[in-house]
Amino acid sequence: MSLKSKALKQADNQQIRKQQREIDALKRKIEILDQANQDLEESLAKARSSRIKLPTQGKTRTSKGAFIRFFVPDSHGAHVDEAALKAMLADIEYLKPRQVVFMGDHLDCGGFLAQHQTLGFVAETEASFEDDVNAANQFLDSVQSLCPNAEMHYLIGNHEERIEKFIITQTLRHGRDAAFLMRLWGPAAVLNLESRGIPFYNKSETYAGCRVQGTIKLGHVFATHGTRHGKNAAAQMLNRFGANVVFGHVHKLLSFGDRNVRDGEMGAWSVGHISRQQPLWRHGDPTDWTQGYGFQIVQPSEDFLHINVPIIDGKSYLSSLGKLIS
Repeated sequence: MSLKSKALKQADNQQIRKQQREIDALKRKIEILDQANQDLEESLAKARSSRIKLPTQGKTRTSKGAFIRFFVPDSHGAHVDEAALKAMLADIEYLKPRQVVFMGDHLDCGGFLAQHQTLGFVAETEASFEDDVNAANQFLDSVQSLCPNAEMHYLIGNHEERIEKFIITQTLRHGRDAAFLMRLWGPAAVLNLESRGIPFYNKSETYAGCRVQGTIKLGHVFATHGTRHGKNAAAQMLNRFGANVVFGHVHKLLSFGDRNVRDGEMGAWSVGHISRQQPLWRHGDPTDWTQGYGFQIVQPSEDFLHINVPIIDGKSYLSSLGKLIS
């Protein structure tokens, strides 16, 4: 091998060794960067992990023995809204309630019993008292046919009270005659409640230890027809009762909740109505009423979930929800 060839080979070897050193140096830098990157990722993961451990979601258990308690709102006899009634009856058939509470004002008692008559205005004479009674009996027949084994209760409303007031006036407050006519012509009589097996609760009496007349207690909730009006009716009823209470009368779907140191959380619910939205006696004054009803899912402990269901243009929104989740 010539001196020139040896010199070239030696130069090549030096170049190769230099390149190898550069490669080894790059590898070390890469290893250092990889380790730094790994340390950074671990540090970020540690920083992002919460020191607060929340419980994981458990399985939902359905309580055996839970049942439906249904509150039938004001229907007003011959002045019932047929589309709203049809929607509510379909939901009763679907829910199959074990308890049904008729909240009162299922007789409208218009005509000569009306309290809204003015000179020259005869809006409430559209239907006779006989029409009113027949409509209310058909209404009760429909509900009982859908849940024949349900426990039922009927609370008197201020419209049914018109009958007693009329009788007392006509008998000149003669107690025995008034009582006699009530047995013949009172709400319980004309609606055949005794033969139907439905207890009737009058506003002039107290029941089962309830100190408010015309009120019953079912588990952890009171039910009464109600006396309050306006958008704050639920708050007023809760303040008056100081306990869970469901009521009608106001023709609105309302709810109000509160809590106290003795009983904890409690609520008041107004369950709307299924009568006509714009009765003739309101003249041209648009009502702010809301059609609907209420029901409760009651646990064996008597704890319950109350749900108010709106009915808008003859459509129940419980049915809409059922279609959505089915």
